[in-house]
Amino acid sequence: MGWWHDPAVRIAVALASVGLVVVPACASDNAVLASAPPTSTTTSTTTPTSSTSTSSTTTTSTSTSTTTTATTLPPPIVVAPPPTRAVREQAWTPMLVTDGVTLHHPARIVERVGFHESNHDGARHLEAAATAVEPTVLDTRDRGTGRQTAADVVVDPALEIRAPVTGTVKRGGSYTLYCRHTDEYVVIVPDGADPAHWDVKVLHIVGLQVAAGDRVVAGETVLALHARQLPFESQVDELRTAEPAWPHVHIEAVDPTVADRPSPGGGC
Repeated sequence: MGWWHDPAVRIAVALASVGLVVVPACASDNAVLASAPPTSTTTSTTTPTSSTSTSSTTTTSTSTSTTTTATTLPPPIVVAPPPTRAVREQAWTPMLVTDGVTLHHPARIVERVGFHESNHDGARHLEAAATAVEPTVLDTRDRGTGRQTAADVVVDPALEIRAPVTGTVKRGGSYTLYCRHTDEYVVIVPDGADPAHWDVKVLHIVGLQVAAGDRVVAGETVLALHARQLPFESQVDELRTAEPAWPHVHIEAVDPTVADRPSPGGGC
């Protein structure tokens, strides 16, 4: 009988088919059936994971930073505006009074009336009228005459010069001032005054418009085109209210019969 017909072999084969291990008996021992613990077979099922890879693009923004260095600037230079010239518009109103004769402002716009010493000994004292523009007595010139025997009337340089008194032109023309400067003048005798004792002198003018024998009316008759701007600083210029200095018209009332002492340093 072959091995397959052996009952033990069949049993072993049957057990193996269901997971039992048959340990054959040693030749020297009785056949022993050993029961092995069941083998646990683990089936690992791998489920494919669908992984979606998201590509993230990072955009780096480069910011250009401009660094401004603060520069400390010096404080601005504040230039004060020039002063406004202090003037008064006069309709040729009364300016001076002397021995009963009234003299008027020679121009429509006047800045100041500055009294000073005449260089003629026969010059009369001049008193400021109530309407005189800024009458001021200037410092002495050591001429030995009264402090108010002449007046420098500072006027608008663009305006015409009119007669300060009503009367008759005695003479007029040009002369040399201080031996070197050309100037113009006019002499008027007031109405009712003795021509031998009265000379109302008007100096420092340009463009004489009258001649000897002409009758003039205070505040109306044009004597000259405008005042003369002298090429040097005069004493009254020190009292200017603004730059540049305006020209002035010199006015005085002289008694020509009074002997005049020679001027220091001679004359021209």
